[in-house]
Amino acid sequence: MKSRVAYFGVFTALALIFSYVETLIPVHFGVPGMKLGLANLIIVIALYKMRVREAFLLSVLRVLLSGFLFGNYFSIIYSLSGALLSLSAMTLLKRAGGFSVTGVSIAGGVFHNIGQLIAAMVVVETFSAAYYMPALLVAGAATGFLIGAAADGMLKRLKNLWQ
Repeated sequence: MKSRVAYFGVFTALALIFSYVETLIPVHFGVPGMKLGLANLIIVIALYKMRVREAFLLSVLRVLLSGFLFGNYFSIIYSLSGALLSLSAMTLLKRAGGFSVTGVSIAGGVFHNIGQLIAAMVVVETFSAAYYMPALLVAGAATGFLIGAAADGMLKRLKNLWQ
């Protein structure tokens, strides 16, 4: 039990560090708010190494802490809606089987952007934000692939980490 708490603390710290590092990267992809999602690397690994409820708690905790530390109220709303939808989709695909870690992560990237787009449409009370959908779907698939490939490599090296 104590080791689970310690691992959870380490995963939380890593997710926050990755969130902070991402704020330092001055890359703009042409679509407002689009980022690589480095902290999602930790979330994908947690999905495969922790219980599902622990992965959800880690994701929510990471969004809230990084939002208060590095963002604002709206970044918390957008990130939380994307994170919850993304992790729900990844959990369903992982349980269904037949999907690689990279495939699950690609779906997570796509659904994260869909969740954020839905939140944006609710906040601004218009569907005009849906024009970003094609760019966000491509970006979500691309970043999901990169994060998934990195997570797959890390999971192969972390075989002895607790289950």
